[in-house]
Amino acid sequence: MTLPSSGGLKLRARITLSVAVLSALAILSVTALGLSFTRRTLSKQIHATLRAEAEGLKDLVERILAEREASVRSWSEDTILRGALLFDTFDKSDAVLAGLARHHPSISGLVLFDEQGRAVSASSEALLKSFQGREREVRETAWYRAALEGRFTADALAKEKDAAFGKRVLPLAALVKSPSSGARIGVLLAAYDWSQVRDVVKAAMQRAHERAQDSFALEVRREDGSVLFNSRPADAEPLVKPVSQEAINGTDVRDVGDGWHFVATLDAREAYAPLAQAATVAAGMLGLFLALAIAGAWWLARGIARPISALSAAVTHVLEEGDLSHRVEVNSGDEVGELAHAFSRMMEQLRQTTVGLQQGSRVLTDAVAELSQAAEHQERNLSRQAAAIQETQVTAQEIQQTSKMAEERSRAVLQVTERAEEVGRLGEATLGASIEGLQELHEKVGRLASTILTLGNRTQQIGEIAQTVKDLADQSNMLALNAAIEAVRSGEHGKGFGVVAREIRALADQSIESTDRVRELLDDIGKSIQDTVSMTEKGQQQMQGGLSQIKASGESLRELTSIVKDNAGAARQIAVAVNQQNAGISQIFTAVTDLSSLMEETMQGVQATTRATSTLREAAERMESVARTYRA
Repeated sequence: MTLPSSGGLKLRARITLSVAVLSALAILSVTALGLSFTRRTLSKQIHATLRAEAEGLKDLVERILAEREASVRSWSEDTILRGALLFDTFDKSDAVLAGLARHHPSISGLVLFDEQGRAVSASSEALLKSFQGREREVRETAWYRAALEGRFTADALAKEKDAAFGKRVLPLAALVKSPSSGARIGVLLAAYDWSQVRDVVKAAMQRAHERAQDSFALEVRREDGSVLFNSRPADAEPLVKPVSQEAINGTDVRDVGDGWHFVATLDAREAYAPLAQAATVAAGMLGLFLALAIAGAWWLARGIARPISALSAAVTHVLEEGDLSHRVEVNSGDEVGELAHAFSRMMEQLRQTTVGLQQGSRVLTDAVAELSQAAEHQERNLSRQAAAIQETQVTAQEIQQTSKMAEERSRAVLQVTERAEEVGRLGEATLGASIEGLQELHEKVGRLASTILTLGNRTQQIGEIAQTVKDLADQSNMLALNAAIEAVRSGEHGKGFGVVAREIRALADQSIESTDRVRELLDDIGKSIQDTVSMTEKGQQQMQGGLSQIKASGESLRELTSIVKDNAGAARQIAVAVNQQNAGISQIFTAVTDLSSLMEETMQGVQATTRATSTLREAAERMESVARTYRA
């Protein structure tokens, strides 16, 4: 076995260290396995003991509670207690309750209540007084409600001392029924002294003390985890690493403690203290065995290392003096003696090899010198060729980039010319459509002007008609005036005619006013029509001029389209030529790149040859140096 950090030690120390480490590993492995097995066994025993203690506490408490519940039920059927409730004679019931309290020390007191929750009898007068006037409070307690339902409950177990009993008690209440009708007539309360549980666990605590387990404790908990009893003192420090086992009170025996958890707890350090003592003893035995192993290993290493030291001295003499004629004398028939004999034969062969090596090194030195000169000359020539090819490759790369740029530009020009050609065709078509639309618009404007002129003539005719209406209105007005004068002359007979004359005159006045307004409107319409006609004529003239200009632009656009077509054809020819040129330049660049790669490979071969020559020169120098080191 070779340790990672023992390379600088002598053989004797290495053998001693290896044997010591192997012995320590073996002893540690056996000790670790033994301690592991012991720990598992001890752990099983500890858990089994804790489980047994928890089960024992559970059985004891379950039996005690079941007995107390049965006792309370039997007491509630006492004839004297029933008679006291039926006939209100409580002298004898007080004596009965006092006697029951004396004969059962675990009962702190008994109280008899009527159906309304009034305390009527007790085992002591002080206890009876403590419940007087508390009827409503009694009826609201959990034990009283449970008694009325025919069951017992542990919900009334006080966390602190009960004010009436002066200690922590578990109230057990049973319903008292009439012996004749079976109707409920009262409730009997028996307060179980909860401190009696500490007397129950005394035996278990004594057993734990005999096992030197002072941290052992027993607990009683509800299903929700609240602690009902703990044998550990309240001021005791909490356990750092507790080991615990619990037993659950089942429903096979019905009592108020159904569902309670009985927990046995022990500190892990104290539980596994025997294991720690065993580990201490094992550590002492390990030290003793290790000391014996080191002593035996040192004696064995001394016998092995002595002849090897003699061989080492002989080798040192050969290395320092260079004398291959030195002989090694080792009087041993074991493997070390065989090694010394083989070393002597190796020295003889080495002496012969040294002579041949000296002759070969001189020949190799001369050949290497000639090869070095040839490699240097070839490397200088190839360096000049590589520089020229590299310059050519750079130039070809620049030409290739320029060609690619020209190709891209020609493609862009070709796309632009094609787009311009398409735009020219679209513009020519659009221009033709615009000319046709303008011509139609010109014709429509002419027809509109004719229509407006006709409208003006019609307006004049309406004005003449309105003038005629006005004249008629004037005449009607004169006739109405004359009629009015004649009606006045006629007196009473002409009054109706005078009324008609006034109405006709009023109508004539209205007609005159209306014709005046119509004439004013017709004058305005006439002026507007004349302005519209003037504007229409001007617009028609301007549209005629614009149409002429658009036709001229159309001719220019047609000429531009033909020019774009010619440029597009030229751009296509240029693009084809540039593509052909780019392909040729790519072939040239590929050929130059291949030539450069071949030149690089050749240079690498020459450099490898140079390195090999240098290596051979160094090897020849080392061979010559080695050959000069030894003398045959």
